[in-house]
Amino acid sequence: MYRPLKPGFLVLMLLVVAMLGACSTDSKPAATPAAAGAGEAEGEGQSLTKVKIQLKWVPQAQFAGIYAAKEQGFFADEGIDAEIIPGGPDIVIEQQVVNGAADVGVTGVDSLLVSRDNGLPLVSLAQISQKSSYRLIAKKSAGITDPTQMKGKKVSTWFGSQQFQVLAFMEKNGLDPKKDIELVKQGFTMDQFFNDQVDVATATIYNEFHVVLESGVKEADLEVFNIEDAGVGMLEDTLIAKKDWVDGNRDLAVKVTRAILKGWNYAIDNQDETVDAVMKNVTEGSTTREHQVTMLEEIAKLIRPEGFTEQQVGSFVDESFTRTADIALSYGLIKKAANLDEALEKSIYEDAVK
Repeated sequence: MYRPLKPGFLVLMLLVVAMLGACSTDSKPAATPAAAGAGEAEGEGQSLTKVKIQLKWVPQAQFAGIYAAKEQGFFADEGIDAEIIPGGPDIVIEQQVVNGAADVGVTGVDSLLVSRDNGLPLVSLAQISQKSSYRLIAKKSAGITDPTQMKGKKVSTWFGSQQFQVLAFMEKNGLDPKKDIELVKQGFTMDQFFNDQVDVATATIYNEFHVVLESGVKEADLEVFNIEDAGVGMLEDTLIAKKDWVDGNRDLAVKVTRAILKGWNYAIDNQDETVDAVMKNVTEGSTTREHQVTMLEEIAKLIRPEGFTEQQVGSFVDESFTRTADIALSYGLIKKAANLDEALEKSIYEDAVK
């Protein structure tokens, strides 16, 4: 499931900034557990450095590459003892990373830009998803075959910051999202769509879309509008760390990134085996293997899209970042234009894939 930003997110981020400002003004960064060598584990005759990796949501195939890196020993090969920390509705990834509860995290690019706009010293080490997963779906019985026919209709999406791709899609198709549609807050289930409480719903292609199909609705009975194809998709999952942690642990940051990217390529090429690894970590009864198989199939297309080589997995596509930042600025998600040169630690990715 997609992890929307919560209404109190900006306030929380500001509180974190204040906490950081109250910390020691010593110019030398405090040693993190990884930097100081704390939490090291012995493995096969070598000392492994503990690294905590915070997921943006609960265990699922959305993070298959990280689980594959653990299962296949790619972290251990880099001298890393990786602890994978599940996310959830009450977990703010950026706070976890800034406060040192995690060394590396997975979050959305929109969340990264908001955090940086509020002064949090976070950077991206690699861009995991290369395309938007968002789709707008309508039952054919609603008679919506073209985006312009959404005028006057109820359109549901997640709020917090996740609605902006949908708003941009409306404007791209000549609709004023403030006047021409009724925007409805979407829950974490697709019940509003099933019960005809909305005419159009938002779905990620790797999760909610297939929840609808698994309920018995046939794809032939749906109209599907691809936000990425409309040219207004925003980048999603990205690998983040605190800037001073990266500066003080550069080699380690490269190794973590290398292991995760290697894990993603393995997961994409060995999907059945990787789903088995994912299923070892999911909460019992929360999902099915069949759903996770489908999720990984779809996630793989976002992470290594057609035309991408293995070496390009995790790369920064400037055009996509610029579009994401522009949409965030135009809708007031961030107050000032994002400095992408500072936000993206491209050299970490470049060294990781050498």
